[in-house]
Amino acid sequence: MAGAEPGELIARAQAGDTEAWGQLYQQYAPAIYRFCRRALPTREDAEDATMEIFIKIRERLRQYDSSRPFRAWLYKVAANHCWDLLRRRRVRQDLETEEADALPLAHPAPSQIEQLLDRHTGLEVRRALERLPARARMALVLRYYAEMSYDEIAETLGIRRNFVGVVLLRARHQLREQLAGSRTPRELRAGGMA
Repeated sequence: MAGAEPGELIARAQAGDTEAWGQLYQQYAPAIYRFCRRALPTREDAEDATMEIFIKIRERLRQYDSSRPFRAWLYKVAANHCWDLLRRRRVRQDLETEEADALPLAHPAPSQIEQLLDRHTGLEVRRALERLPARARMALVLRYYAEMSYDEIAETLGIRRNFVGVVLLRARHQLREQLAGSRTPRELRAGGMA
């Protein structure tokens, strides 16, 4: 049954089929772990969160609306869980909307961020993400790794949709500063010429 469609697997898992549930877990757990690893500060946090998310998914699977994409629903549960963890630990650093006025007018376009990310290893990017405030890190992970819409990000982070762009702008700027502060192995080999 390895080639079963996700819709069929979901229906079987909703009916109590443990083999179907196992296949769903095997299919989606690695991606959810990677998502959690980018969103949360430690590997242990990501491992724990992945298990907790799948416990929630299993408990709520009967509530899943099959008219919506399963992957989007799964990532929404994962994002909400990670955000709740960060909020509970008081890691989140609330930045008020007034600070948006202090942002530079010239900011990196998303394509510039992608170019910057291409010049850095996954480890460098993960370390740079870890140094960002929690809301900035979550906004970037939700937008660029989970590919969520502004509406979904607003709902997940509990902010107004109009403020999502400001949060992402600030987060991209902060990430660019973090990555600009770290020199890539390629730059080091070239004698520091960037």
